Amino acid sequence: MAQKRNRWWINLVLAFGLVAFLGLSTLPLLGSIFQQNPSSSGTPSPSQTTPSAQQAELAAQVKGYELVLQREPENQTALKGLVEARLRMVQLKLADIKTVIEPLEKLVKLNPNQTNYAILLAQAKQYTGDREGSAQTYRAVLESQPGNIQALQGLVELFLQQNRPEAAIGLLQDTLKTADQANQIQAGSIDVTSVQLELGRVYAEQKRYAEALAAYDGAIKEDEQDFRPFLAKGWIFQEQGKPEEAELLFSKALDLAPAQFKDGIKDEIAKLSTEKSGAENDADTTVPSDPKE
Repeated sequence: MAQKRNRWWINLVLAFGLVAFLGLSTLPLLGSIFQQNPSSSGTPSPSQTTPSAQQAELAAQVKGYELVLQREPENQTALKGLVEARLRMVQLKLADIKTVIEPLEKLVKLNPNQTNYAILLAQAKQYTGDREGSAQTYRAVLESQPGNIQALQGLVELFLQQNRPEAAIGLLQDTLKTADQANQIQAGSIDVTSVQLELGRVYAEQKRYAEALAAYDGAIKEDEQDFRPFLAKGWIFQEQGKPEEAELLFSKALDLAPAQFKDGIKDEIAKLSTEKSGAENDADTTVPSDPKE
């Protein structure tokens, strides 16, 4: 269940579905980056071709973009295409993620105000083990956008990988302290609810459940119509062996959740009911001890 909850957190915390990690889940993020440059080709996509054809097609695309960049090193259409093609090759285990770093660095330099490229670069560096380079890239984003939830979550994850939970907590707490002032200057620049949720997640991973619940309560106070903190509190109560409280919170989350999340929450409720029934059956079949013993 922990793996499933981790996937839910990626979706819930990062603006309803914008992925945070590289690997097989990279292309949805690329879709948001490249949506202004849709392919006009009538050829089948790699997913519609055989593995050998996919490899040949992607290799040809990479070669074509590289040739363009030899003539025009700052051609952004070619840079974007090269990143996308190489990431598809990474998906198919035909290339290393390191191959996307150089073109991404160029895109970041050419588009300093477009943080999607910087976030993807930081994720790529994080994935390759360049934690310092990844942290610097995340921090550069946060200097101009202190409430960028992708950068916050990425830097938090780096701190947790380094066994520095207090650094992660401090980063999120400092962000919350500046939220009122930042939002007065530019409304909505820091999503307080999402930052509270991320803070609660860090506390929960450290099994500091009281502090996690307090963070979730803060998120609920910020927005009573957001389903995420109710769902998160439900998980905490479930972990603490309080199924009745968890079920109430899951039901509340179900009422508030957008359609794309309702099936997942229903699954959580169904699993909780199964766990409760199993526990009750175990209790009914327990053989009482002999009072004489």
